Amino acid sequence: MLELNQMINEQISLVMFAAVIIIVILVIVQIVQGSKLRRMRRKYEVMMSGNGVEDLESLLIDLKNQGERLDEGQREHKALIEAAQNKMRGMKSKVAVKRYNAFGERGSDLSFSIAIIDDNSNGVVLTSLHNRDNSYIYSKPLENGASQYALSPEEKEVIAQAQQQS
Repeated sequence: MLELNQMINEQISLVMFAAVIIIVILVIVQIVQGSKLRRMRRKYEVMMSGNGVEDLESLLIDLKNQGERLDEGQREHKALIEAAQNKMRGMKSKVAVKRYNAFGERGSDLSFSIAIIDDNSNGVVLTSLHNRDNSYIYSKPLENGASQYALSPEEKEVIAQAQQQS
């Protein structure tokens, strides 16, 4: 037991020195944390006093309501854009023209076929056949790229050209 007391007496100075160092470190950490807390408190007081906002809760509610109005407006705009895109798909925007000589050696390239179709290949084919004496114009409606009337090779070619457009 005497030896144990002697060993503790020898080591007590090291233990006390370590405890003092730990206490000093903890005091320094407390001082640093206290100064950070004071700075944050000052910033909070400046934020809450000088900007003219009396009630932070009402400000947050107003911002939430404004966000909801923006979301509603965005939904309306999205619906309008989708409606415009659907309408544009039905517009006759693909046009192709082919000029040719309908009667072989007896004329020039004054005959023509025009295809005017939409994205679904619905539309019309106009054909003008020109000879020396007369000119004849034919109109053939198209549904899905086909017509209930017989199509000439030139009309089929002009329909294919119009379908290839993007």
